[in-house]
Amino acid sequence: MTLTTMILKMGDGFGKTCAIFFLTLLFSLPLGMVVALLRMSKNRLISALTRAVISVLRGTPLMLQLLAVTYGPYYLFGISVSRNKLIPVVVAFSINYAAYFAEIYRGGIESMPVGQYEAAQVLGYTKFQTFMRIILPQVIKRILPSVTNEVVTLVKDTSMAFTVSYQEMFTIGKQIANSQTSFVPFLVAGAFYYVFNLLVDFIMGRAEKHLSYYR
Repeated sequence: MTLTTMILKMGDGFGKTCAIFFLTLLFSLPLGMVVALLRMSKNRLISALTRAVISVLRGTPLMLQLLAVTYGPYYLFGISVSRNKLIPVVVAFSINYAAYFAEIYRGGIESMPVGQYEAAQVLGYTKFQTFMRIILPQVIKRILPSVTNEVVTLVKDTSMAFTVSYQEMFTIGKQIANSQTSFVPFLVAGAFYYVFNLLVDFIMGRAEKHLSYYR
């Protein structure tokens, strides 16, 4: 197999890798905010339960969570495994990353000075208006570097989808490497991931500069 043919075949898998990446961000970013607000709830029971869930999601391997979401329903309830493996893969990734984003959000929100809440109250803002118009924009600026680190990690973590036989780029590269008895497909896959991460880092870097107070 020529290098060009190999790249084209892995390019097909790269599209599925991108699907995991973008769908995970689409669901995990807003879900992470919901989880963060539940974690900060004044209701001790809700806060404790949310903290426990976050602890489990952050304390167990993503690979295990992938297997649990994909095959767990079959072993527990006899529900057949979804033919479209993208669905359980995105569900597992979204839940896992939402836990990490939740802690990032929480750190950003709790770092805001109390005086800003008090000033907004004096100006007649509701709690919702205060959060959406004053607190959240500043939180986004503060947490963007941490979010960038998680997004870069997500690019590499998409390769774990091979554990449930989802035909993303790394899985295809592994199959080619086994059939050709060659390490070259892994190098090609590594190049794909590296270029993808360079692009992500560039975009997130531009966003950080655009939101910076000190341009």
